[in-house]
Amino acid sequence: MPFARLAHVTTPTRRLGLGLAAVGRPGYINLGRDRDLPADRTVDALRARTHELLDAAYAQGVRYLDAARSYGRSEEFLADWLRARPDAGDVVIGSKWGYTYTAGWRTDAERHEVKDHGLATYERQRAESAALLGDRLDLYQIHSVTPDSPALTDKDLHARLAEAAAQGVTVGFSTSGPAQADAVRAALAVTVDGAPLFRTVQSTYNALETSAGPALAEAHDAGLTVIVKEGMANGRLAGPDAPGALRAVARETGLGCDAVALALILRRPWAGVVLSGAATLDQLASNLHAAAVDLDDDQAARLDALAEEPRAYWERRGQLPWH
Repeated sequence: MPFARLAHVTTPTRRLGLGLAAVGRPGYINLGRDRDLPADRTVDALRARTHELLDAAYAQGVRYLDAARSYGRSEEFLADWLRARPDAGDVVIGSKWGYTYTAGWRTDAERHEVKDHGLATYERQRAESAALLGDRLDLYQIHSVTPDSPALTDKDLHARLAEAAAQGVTVGFSTSGPAQADAVRAALAVTVDGAPLFRTVQSTYNALETSAGPALAEAHDAGLTVIVKEGMANGRLAGPDAPGALRAVARETGLGCDAVALALILRRPWAGVVLSGAATLDQLASNLHAAAVDLDDDQAARLDALAEEPRAYWERRGQLPWH
């Protein structure tokens, strides 16, 4: 399993990864994108920004990089960087299938991505990912599984995913929505020829949305690597948008709200990799300070009290505009 390679990494940031959702396409739902990206968001401009972030992340010890078919041209940008950096052979590369990017490099598109967990979409997107990343692709995840996803019951799809696993690609899934815990537990029950199909799970977990925690602990106990996404709640836990309790703890630590928010997740024993979704070099540097934050029990308790009711959290997330 590729994540075993991370066990040999000795840098403080070894449990932090870099996700490319915010820089692989011109539009996304993170707060503050008008400040984070250049006004002229050409392909070349975002390719350059992505490569700057990848260079900085690698130099600071980050060894897990996360893309998706629906993150615009993130796989393409990542593949370009890998070709230019033959010294970066120790990174673990993950991507996802199940959403198709449909915005056409526009920020005002009516629909930015279309979800389909069918076998035909898997076959098409698997070929697209392979054409770009080749044998550098370590982990291929079903994107945003929910309890009603056909990916949980499609035996033909399971057989094809098992074939990919037999050929050396780790098979995982990500989750989203207020019923993440149900999706995780349903996926843990999926087997092919009596063996568990999935070896990783990537879920949203942060100070505001903690509902998947118990199920992620169960996944960890079952031997899956747990990857945490959206640790910054799409910007709601950063800077001026952060809740007062988070700002207070940040002042006590002398570090940013973002570093404290990510450090809270790193305290969870089941969290294998916690993703930074940084769009700027300053954000990345601040995010990576999470490895140096040592929260005490009182500070952690004050942050734990920020958790929202899951449906309210996801309803608010769904109202965030694409910038």
